[in-house]
Order: sequence, then structure tokens, then C-alpha cells
Amino acid sequence: MKRVLRNVLALAGLLLIVASFVWMQLHRTERQRAGPQPRTTSPSAASKPFAVVVLDPGHGGRDSGAMCGGMLEKDLTLDVTRRIDRLLNSEGIAALMTRVGDTYVSLADRAALANRARNCIFISIHFNEDNKPVASGVETYYAAHQITAGSFLASWFPFLWRPLSDSPNPESQNLAGFIQEALVARTRAIDRGTQARQFFVIANVTSPAALVEGGFLTNKEDISKLGSEDYRDQIAAAVADGILRYRDAASQRKSALAATAR
Repeated sequence: MKRVLRNVLALAGLLLIVASFVWMQLHRTERQRAGPQPRTTSPSAASKPFAVVVLDPGHGGRDSGAMCGGMLEKDLTLDVTRRIDRLLNSEGIAALMTRVGDTYVSLADRAALANRARNCIFISIHFNEDNKPVASGVETYYAAHQITAGSFLASWFPFLWRPLSDSPNPESQNLAGFIQEALVARTRAIDRGTQARQFFVIANVTSPAALVEGGFLTNKEDISKLGSEDYRDQIAAAVADGILRYRDAASQRKSALAATAR
């Protein structure tokens, strides 16, 4: 009887904590809607298409990803993502990584981080594998359908996310296209193009999102190139180039729309 009572009390306490948290966030959201907008964003910052780039090194920790001999996908993704981070910082672009070491981060946590960041773009870095060792080249994905923008609470409670969009996010398609073009130009790898695919991390973020496959760990030539720091520098530079080109194109579209509205 005492054990049952303790369990009931523990459950009641947990429900009270969750209810309190939900009430606080709802109250905060209503205050934000009702009150004046904070003046923390400068006009120049407001005109930018995004404020931060969320960089997602695929896999990590107990999830090694694709493997070939001593080469692990999780190590390559972290190495290349760190290089992208440095390049973006040198351009004055803020970046946030979903992991900074060899740690496991769930797909849901990666997406939730991007959804909490707001006004961002999301880039996930991966390397490929295939049953056929002849498969080679680079490709970039965007989601066929993404979740649509929801409330602040949706970033914490996935069951509150709104339904998937009816069609691909055109901004995600543009982002993937710019990155793919830069990858092919920089690496001279086989161009496998851009494709729509429902990978969790790009389908479950509300911001423009792309997933990069930077080569095949099941292809000897790709493995040989990926073992070179210079080649990994080129992949990183290509992703950074694609982000910059997307930013410039999005800024031009935003300026043109503003001019039309005036």
C-alpha cells in the first residue's frame, strides 16, 4: 500500500512539474504577443535572411555511421563541420553545432535545437555508403515535406509540432542547390545532384535545411580523397560557399520584395 501511495505521489509531482512548465511557456508566449516587440535587432540584422547557421555533424558516440577500415563517418563529419564552423566565423556568420565532440545526440534533439534557435538555417553533414563499390560522388538533400512553423512549445514537445507541409520548402531547395553546385565546383567529384528525401533531421525543422553527403566510404577513390586534409578543406569551403551564395540570393529576394511592397 505504501509503495502504491509513493508511486501515486511521484506521478502527481511529475504531472504538476510538466503542467507548471507548460503554463509558464504559454503565459510567456501570450505576453510576447501582447507586449511591444523588443528593440534588440538592428535594421541591418533584420534584413539578413538568417541570424545563425546550425551545423549538424552526423552520427557520434555509439553511432559511428558508415565505416571503412579505420575510417568512421562520425569522425569525418565532426572534422569537416569544425572546418565549416571556422570558415563561417571568419565571414562574421554565427554558427551553432549540434555536437562538438564524439558524443551521441538523438535525431530529435538535433532537430529541436534548430527549432529553438529560430531565424536560422540547418546544415547536416554526412558521408555515404552503398552496396555497390562503384558508387561515388557528392549529393545534397532537402526534405520533400517539412514541419510547418509552430509555437515556442513545439521546440520542446514534438507532439505539438504542426503537420508536414504539402510541398518542399523552396528555401530548402535553393539552399541545397547552392551547396551542391559549390561542392561539385570545389571537389570536382561526380555530381549526383539534389534530391528530396524524408531524412528526419531536415524534415523536422521549420527553417531552410539541407543534408550533405560528401562522398562514399564504400568507394576506394572517395576514401583516398577523404583521407586528405586538403580535400576535407575543399568540402568545408564548398559548404561555406553555398551558404554565402544562398545568403546573398535570399537577401536580394528580400530587398526586391520590400521595394515592391513600398
